[in-house]
This record gives sequence, structure tokens and C-alpha cells, in this order.
Amino acid sequence: MATPAATRILTVRHGESEWNAQGRWQGHADPPLTETGLLQAYEAAQTLGTFDAIWASTLQRAAHTAAVIAEVVGIGPVQLHPGLMEAGFGPWQGLTVAEIEAGWPGFLADRKRPEGAETFDQLTHRGLGTLRHLAAATPGGEVLAVTHGGLVRVMALAAGGPEIRLGNLGACWFTVHPDGRVTVGEAVHLIDPAAGPGTL
Repeated sequence: MATPAATRILTVRHGESEWNAQGRWQGHADPPLTETGLLQAYEAAQTLGTFDAIWASTLQRAAHTAAVIAEVVGIGPVQLHPGLMEAGFGPWQGLTVAEIEAGWPGFLADRKRPEGAETFDQLTHRGLGTLRHLAAATPGGEVLAVTHGGLVRVMALAAGGPEIRLGNLGACWFTVHPDGRVTVGEAVHLIDPAAGPGTL
């Protein structure tokens, strides 16, 4: 019998949202893309080849980015998965860094999260479990998953990789092996990263 093949997943951060532009933490909040975000998605699509499947977070900034890419590249339909949502930041959602620092002094520097936010362990379990689900749906294939920067960063760390901070339409490869192990590959830029990482 043939040895089962690994599945490669390119996780892509969504385009600029209205709250990215305002410097506000988003989490599970659902602001739409800006016009810039739509153009970023279109530009990124020009650099991508084809994939066996395309998935996206249920939050509209990711789902809309995926829809633009799918139309340009000619893949689809876009399948939505709540496990690809950004980390939940509880009371920090909608706040700027300055407002968070004023309300929770030192939390950001100490990598602490407020009451009501998802924990690192919860996010790791959710994110890696979702990658395994996507791989099981397309075994041995290549999958595009449009998601969020905070989730990708946590998954990369949990998979033994470096701390990755993606700008809008930044991306990172993961491999899901037949035994369920998840390993992290290289980070790539689908558009000019000069705009910076934005806000979670």
C-alpha cells in the first residue's frame, strides 16, 4: 500500500479591515474590509497558483479576502470554518493599544490576556485541530486557508516554529503529516509588507 501523503496548508492573513486602519484590536469582532483590503486581496491573488481547496474564517474580513482570491485564481467554492477565526480578546476587542495599556497596564509587555480572552492553550487546541480537519478533507493536497495573524502566530509557536507576525496578506506554510503532527514552514509575503503588521 502507498504511504499516505502529507497535506500542505498555506495560511494567509486577511486584507486590511476598517479596524486595522484605525489601529483597533479585532478578535472575534467583525469589521469589514477597506477598499485597500480588497485591492490587497486582488494583488495577492496574482502571485498564487492553484490549490486543491480554499477555506476561510467565518469572519467577513477573511471570508471576503478568500472570495476575491478564489474568483481571481479560479478555485472554490470557499468553505468557511469557525476554527479559523482570530483569537478572542474579550474586553480588548475594539480598543487601541493605548487604550489597552491604560486599562491593563503592563499586560501587553508581559503577554498577559484579560479575563474573557481565549487562552494560549485554547487557541492552540482550536487552531491545530482545524488544520488537521482541513488536511483530512484534502489528504495529500495543497490547501489555502485565509485566517488571522494572531491565530497563525500561536499555531507556528505551538508547532515549534519562530514567532511570526504577518502583515495583511502575509502567509505561512504548515504541513499536516499522516500521523497528525503539524509542522511549520516558511513565511512568505504575497504583497509588499511595507504597510506593517496592523492590529489583531
